[in-house]
Amino acid sequence: MTPVKKQVIADNAQYCVIAAPFGRLGILTELVDGSLMLSKIEYLPATTALVAPQNQLARQAEKQLKAYFQNPHHQFDLPLKPSGTQHQQTVWRSIAAIPVGKTKTYGEIAKRIKSGPRAVGTACGANPYPLIAPCHRVVSAQGIGGFMKENTPGLYRQIKLWLLKHEGAL
Repeated sequence: MTPVKKQVIADNAQYCVIAAPFGRLGILTELVDGSLMLSKIEYLPATTALVAPQNQLARQAEKQLKAYFQNPHHQFDLPLKPSGTQHQQTVWRSIAAIPVGKTKTYGEIAKRIKSGPRAVGTACGANPYPLIAPCHRVVSAQGIGGFMKENTPGLYRQIKLWLLKHEGAL
């Protein structure tokens, strides 16, 4: 499949789609107060058309994501658009602290931040930066749990399994 022309979302935002070992990743960059920032990463099916990165930040994001796919210990260093509620940000910081190859349950994170497991799960589902705030490392007490608001076998659960295997957590 050949890349298609860039897709402009708004005057200050650009979207690209890159290949990933489990399908595709959509990357949205946006100009915020004069600075280019990453505003979203999303998991997409392998049938999604590729769209080449059109700015330096999108190219850097692609480079760092590919580095992660080669080495799960890769540390991301990308400017992120501020996003989420205070609670969501607390959950995302807690998740970012989970080491590669390890998992925590929704309940463990909830206890640590004095919240509820469902609220932690909801914050995970709202995460605009998967892989950078690695929600795939959060599992249920009874098993792998859901992922990206999906609780039955499907694309997102397959991605979660791939990521956990890639990091040596399964």
